[in-house]
Amino acid sequence: MTKMIKGTTKLLGVIGYPVEHSLSPAMHNAAISHLGADFVYLPFPVKPGDLKAALAGFAAIDLRGFSITIPHKQAVLPLLSEVSPIARSIGAVNTVYRTEKGWCGTNTDVEGFLAPLHPPPTPPCQGGAKDAISPLERGNTAVESSPPPYQARGGSETEAVESSPPPYQARGGSDWSQKVAVILGNGGAARAVVAGCAQLGCAEIHVVGRNEQNLAEFKQSWVNSPMPVQNLQVQAWDNLSRLISQADLLVNTTPVGMHPQGEKSPVAAAALDRISAGAIVYDLIYTPNPTQFLKDSQLRGARTIDGLEMLVQQGAAALKIWLDTESVPVDVMRQALRQHLGLD
Repeated sequence: MTKMIKGTTKLLGVIGYPVEHSLSPAMHNAAISHLGADFVYLPFPVKPGDLKAALAGFAAIDLRGFSITIPHKQAVLPLLSEVSPIARSIGAVNTVYRTEKGWCGTNTDVEGFLAPLHPPPTPPCQGGAKDAISPLERGNTAVESSPPPYQARGGSETEAVESSPPPYQARGGSDWSQKVAVILGNGGAARAVVAGCAQLGCAEIHVVGRNEQNLAEFKQSWVNSPMPVQNLQVQAWDNLSRLISQADLLVNTTPVGMHPQGEKSPVAAAALDRISAGAIVYDLIYTPNPTQFLKDSQLRGARTIDGLEMLVQQGAAALKIWLDTESVPVDVMRQALRQHLGLD
């Protein structure tokens, strides 16, 4: 059904350059239509040199909020009136909304990453989503499990999990205090995953990379961050095979295996042979679906999670803030993306 745009319709959007490839309009407009909300979500191509002017223009036309993608996630930080602790820790903002103080920024990637790792809701499913949050509440006190006041207008960000989650949400169990996380890559996506693993309370968090200097800088950046991570270790790629044998959670944050090179995997078959049956292997890539990395892992008895759910859940968390609502139709958003990507 075509969305009726009226004089009262309020604007949301996504900024990036380029932005034509963004999947956000498909999932957000599907949810907005399902809710019957008088909003529309649009893509806005904003060149790097035009970011400050774009924010002023958005304020002038009363844009209610927007998502941020490459190349603006870091550049927007000094232009915002407030930035949440989690966004400062990660060093990137992916969600911006308007308050009386001006533009405020946060990062919902952590919540998106964590959503499939939550324990299942307490039966019956209705009302069980809040029970799924307990692992996060044990994390560092600077984490957004107790968000700053300006985030409260969208409800608690940790409630984006739908009341009837897909079966794989049970895989993480409820106690991560004895579990080892191994993260492939040390870029921006890895920062969100480190923050998520810290919230889960993982006993060990290992980040594996190929550049020794970059790894050292990555580790140092967490020492004085708003959310220090005490149990973070950085490792050379040569140590990967040994680490995989210890991993309860193995996460790929690199672009290796992304379309159009879907036949590639970030981990050699011999190293992946060491994964424990029942370990969780998580690839942030969502196309192809599944990736070769996940196919290989599943053949070895691992439980697998693809990046599509992270994309959906981070979007759901943002939409809650913009619409100032406690609940959004996560299943509708997921289905819209699957159809858009030709996965159904």
